Amino acid sequence: MPVNGNVSFWFTQTGLPVAANELAGDETADVVIVGAGYTGLWTAYYLKKARPDLTIRILESRFAGFGASGRNGGWLANTITGGRLDYEKQYGHEKVARFQEILNESIDEVIAVTQREGVDADIVKGGELLVARNPAQLARLESYFAEAQRWPEDAVLLDALQTTARVNVAGAVGGMHIPHCARIHPAKLVVGLARKVRELGVNLHENTTVLEIKPGEAVTDRGTVRAPRILRATEGFTANLKGLHREWLPMNSSMIVTEPLTAQMWDQIGWNGKETLEDMAHAYVYLQRTEDGRIAIGGRGVPYRFGSKTDTDGTTQDSTIELLNGILVDMFPAVAGTRIDHAWSGVLGVPRDWKSTVSYDPETGLGWAGGYVGTGVTATNLAGRTLRDLVLGEQTEITTLPWVNRKVRKWEVEPLRWVAVQAMYAMYYRADAAEKKSGHAQTALLARVADAVSGRGH
Repeated sequence: MPVNGNVSFWFTQTGLPVAANELAGDETADVVIVGAGYTGLWTAYYLKKARPDLTIRILESRFAGFGASGRNGGWLANTITGGRLDYEKQYGHEKVARFQEILNESIDEVIAVTQREGVDADIVKGGELLVARNPAQLARLESYFAEAQRWPEDAVLLDALQTTARVNVAGAVGGMHIPHCARIHPAKLVVGLARKVRELGVNLHENTTVLEIKPGEAVTDRGTVRAPRILRATEGFTANLKGLHREWLPMNSSMIVTEPLTAQMWDQIGWNGKETLEDMAHAYVYLQRTEDGRIAIGGRGVPYRFGSKTDTDGTTQDSTIELLNGILVDMFPAVAGTRIDHAWSGVLGVPRDWKSTVSYDPETGLGWAGGYVGTGVTATNLAGRTLRDLVLGEQTEITTLPWVNRKVRKWEVEPLRWVAVQAMYAMYYRADAAEKKSGHAQTALLARVADAVSGRGH
């Protein structure tokens, strides 16, 4: 049986952090950041670099990287969360195209900072490979490619042979390669960032749970920190804060990782470019080839717990492990019988319109960033730089991007949101099965209904 939970596989390779420097009573600061994941750490890093004189305190309930930052699939991707079309309708093509370019550039910014600061996160910029495995998926892929031509994506459409020459996915009928993506080791990145902000003089208080955020105060279980500027970077755990229960839905995602594969297996699979890999299913999976020769694969599993409950140590249901392993073997028959070494889960933040946000109110001093819906590794870096500029009162190009200071309505009360999420993913899974069985090129009706239920933008 695989190790189940214990936060994630990634921390087995860095060592599970021991929480340190917990808050010891009431304190003050110039800036308080709630949450020590990528968003909080990048924000602290850029603020401290710009203003070394600032007293910055990060308050973290467990340890740096305990949430999605230490559990994700390791995709440093250029995704505009929630898509570009809704933004285009409101802001125009040129503004959104520049947003896309800045996200492309943010990948290189992360790589440059890690190199400069000595953070080795196993980063390889091999791009992203999307693979279609039936006619309906291929039709969606071709439509996606046609739309991508309007944007600075530099996407390349691949036929079946070109796709399998990169990664030999069974049943592949086509693919698309986007160069703006890199594979990373999530825990190595977050541990390295935490080390660096400490070196810069940021006070990182772990094992310190924030209960409530209000203007001028962050109330914790160990004391209250008073500061004129308080920034929330809690992503999937936002629902645990007082008054924010319906702000962002905590969506669950699960992963498994194999034992290191043999050289013979890799000869059959290929994957020498270290691309990140995704299929075109509605309930899609995402994969990477790790630095030590494993395959890590993730998907939704049990997508949502009633009442916006969040997990603790990442324990994953056996049925989800079996589901992901079945998909893995279906994609790569060569790995049949390979041991699964670890399984884990985590939560990601989903706003009601499925679009991430960076916001700051200079009157109250309250700010926040997140709602990445699982595509936030790169966006956290841009969010950190944006919060830096907003907090310092600087008007820059990135403070005018479409995701800044957006207003989003709250999620419905229970049981409506639980019913909606369960129904949505049930329809996606049934739609995937129907498309696989029918061989038709048209997207299944159930998937279109699920899109309407979800409220996803385009």
